[in-house]
Amino acid sequence: MVSLGEWQAARKKLLAKEKAMTRALDALSAERRRLPMVLLDKKYVFDGPNGKLSLLDLFEGRRQLILYHFMFSPAVSGWPSAGCPGCSLVIDQIGHLAHLHARDTSFVVVSIAPLANIQKYKKRMGWTVPWFSSSGTDFNKDFGRTTPEEEIFGLSVFFRDGKHINGSTSTIAAGVRPLATAWPLLALTPLGRQETWEDSPAGWPQTPPFEWWERHDEYSK
Repeated sequence: MVSLGEWQAARKKLLAKEKAMTRALDALSAERRRLPMVLLDKKYVFDGPNGKLSLLDLFEGRRQLILYHFMFSPAVSGWPSAGCPGCSLVIDQIGHLAHLHARDTSFVVVSIAPLANIQKYKKRMGWTVPWFSSSGTDFNKDFGRTTPEEEIFGLSVFFRDGKHINGSTSTIAAGVRPLATAWPLLALTPLGRQETWEDSPAGWPQTPPFEWWERHDEYSK
């Protein structure tokens, strides 16, 4: 414990580093906007609650599409009634899509699970985000999300020029972190995420990463 003046001095010093990080992230985003794109001419068909749809249909007429690859398959914990706990944590924290739509951007979720499994789990979780099945297609494999070894979660971003679809950027692992507000909120707290990889003071409570993540209706408290 320190005096208010000492705390303010320490906070001011940290604030300078926070501002530098913000400027660095803004510069990275500017560089990302200038990435070259790749034309996608392969046709994919997805199952939705109203029938078959193409990748172009998922844009819903908007110019940009953010697509979350949700792990929901026989290789993932919870199958066949539930999807990945970590992916579930992420989707729990997706805000109202009207704000993305206002910037000509759609957001959807895609899994290789059959649509019936998706619909049942979506109802259980109380989600309204658009979620489609790529079951029986090469979509997940082509985007590196289904491999012989594992299922991989992540984001793919697409840009539409008329009827032409371009791949813009993609990310996995920590690159998906900005989607979930729980992690940056916990990062603001003295205890942090309380995971063993974090550099925290001696004696801080920590558990292995991922192990504490649960579906929101499965936490014990």
